[in-house]
Amino acid sequence: MASPMKNLLTDLSRYVRCFRVFLAKSTEHQTMLQFVEQQLAGLLASTVSGKSAINILSVGGGAGEIDLQIISTLQANYPGVAIKNEVIEASADQVLKYKECVAAMSNLGNVKFTRHEETADDFESQRKAEKKSQKWDFIHMIQILYYVKDIPATIRYFHSLLGAQAKLLIILVSGEGTSGWETLWRKYGSSFPTDDLCTFISSADINEILDPLGLKYTIHELPSQMDITCCFTKGDKDGELLLDFLAETCEFSKTVPPELQQQVLEELRKPGCSENKNGKVFFNNNLSVIVVEP
Repeated sequence: MASPMKNLLTDLSRYVRCFRVFLAKSTEHQTMLQFVEQQLAGLLASTVSGKSAINILSVGGGAGEIDLQIISTLQANYPGVAIKNEVIEASADQVLKYKECVAAMSNLGNVKFTRHEETADDFESQRKAEKKSQKWDFIHMIQILYYVKDIPATIRYFHSLLGAQAKLLIILVSGEGTSGWETLWRKYGSSFPTDDLCTFISSADINEILDPLGLKYTIHELPSQMDITCCFTKGDKDGELLLDFLAETCEFSKTVPPELQQQVLEELRKPGCSENKNGKVFFNNNLSVIVVEP
């Protein structure tokens, strides 16, 4: 009999709900924002210096919170530089939230937005079909490479779109046993349904892709955690959504066999995944920022 388990991405609306609980329970965005505010301008100094305008491509821009902080940081550090910001985002819900975020901001007079409501794979296919050759000064792929069909090919393609002195920035979970995600996926990833919609990867996998290509890159580690205490309270709505997100499995508590559920819950409590503090369980959500040169 076919397994009732389905990948979370088969229900994009539920995925977005899970993602929003994840953001509320984790320090992910705060950690990223701190990196953007404190380090990004310096990393892009050679990219922006001497230019009156720059092109940015956001691959998987989500609801725009990080994108807009990137833009605000560049505006603050390089006043007067016009910004053309193109966004690739497949979720209609996220695109709507992105538009709302933009509408709520002031001082975006020198920023032009273009949105592509499609996947990174679709964007690549369409540009290749149209034989477009536009280059970008800065391309960022934040927590998106799990959801592309061919990760090495996608990295090579978007890297080929970099102009002179440009940068490709990739953010995803840390590897080499330094994040709970990698620990969980390494042990149970083969038990979760990917449905050819996602890949369980970490920064260690990206390093193995970049090194043979001979590309120059630097890595910045960002500490982050997520309160998953609610995952251990049966019937807790946020806990159920977080379990869906952790396993990339729609309706985890209803479709995953009880024995596997128990094994995953036990794994989530272990030191390889989490830390127990003051009666709460904090999942290791450490991130890696990889900055790739042209």
